[in-house]
Order: sequence, then C-alpha cells, then structure tokens
Amino acid sequence: MDLNTVKALHIIFVVSWFAGLFYIVRLFIYHVEAQAKGEVEKSVLSDQFQIMESRLWWIITTPAMILTLLFGTWMLIIAPAYLNAGWMHIKLAFVGVLLIYHFVCQKIMLDMKKGVFSWKSGSLRLWNELATLCLVAIVFLAVVKNQLDWIKGTIGFFAVAIGLMVLIKIYKRTRKNK
Repeated sequence: MDLNTVKALHIIFVVSWFAGLFYIVRLFIYHVEAQAKGEVEKSVLSDQFQIMESRLWWIITTPAMILTLLFGTWMLIIAPAYLNAGWMHIKLAFVGVLLIYHFVCQKIMLDMKKGVFSWKSGSLRLWNELATLCLVAIVFLAVVKNQLDWIKGTIGFFAVAIGLMVLIKIYKRTRKNK
C-alpha cells in the first residue's frame, strides 16, 4: 500500500477512535446520573448503559484505537523521515496522553460495571474535554507541522482549554437554573 492510502486509513480510524472516546464519556455521565433515580429506573438504566458502553468499547473504540496505531506505525515505516520532525515527537507525546486517557476510560467502564461510581458527572464532563484538547493539538500538529509558531500555538491551545472550561461552567449554571 502506498503512503496516501495508509494515511487515509489512519485518519479514518482516528476519527472512529475519537468518536468512541467522546461518546463513551457521555454514556458514563448518563450512567452516573441514572444512579440518582428510583431503584427500578436506576436498575433498568444501569443495565442498558452497561450494554451500550461495552458494545461501544469493545466493538468500535478499542478496535479503532488498535487500527489507528497500526496504520500510524505503518506510515512511520513507509516514511521514517517523519520521525526526524520535531512536530512528530510532540504529536506522539499527545498520542501517548490519549492512550492513557483510553485506558482510564476503560477502567471507569469496568468500575461502573462492578457498581463503583467514583466519578461525578461534572468531573466526567471536564474529563471529556481532555480528549478534545488532544484532538485539537494532534490535528494542528499534523496539518501545520513546522509552520506552527509554537508560542502562538501554545497560547491558542490554552485559550481553547480555558474557553472549554468557561463553556462548561455556563452550561452547568444554565442546567442548574432549569
């Protein structure tokens, strides 16, 4: 396979992986919030969320992560010069953060299956934004590469993070007032 085909497959599985990561945390939020319901409703909702989480995780998210890593590695084998680029080192560091994020999500899911709910919905909403920040950083690094002014990039990255936090606070207040 040529580099462009491998790169296209890598991007497809990155999109699938992120879709799974974004949705799984949404399910966690709903699952946690279901614990405040009456016993019958809580039981029905928890059972349904466990099924949805498990299927999403094992059928979509984890296979997409594996295929993302496979095609990403394949790209580096076809074009090893990428490894000489500073932007690639930073991108790979963000991929490392994303892998940690992935396995923390897996632990949250497995804990919830055992009835252990150690995260509150507000904390999960903030946790969900870490994947967003990784996505922003990885895409900008992959597209802009060496053209990126690192000072502006760093300021922009933190501006996005602060903006997301402000939006979450506004959403939380709006939701509380309803």
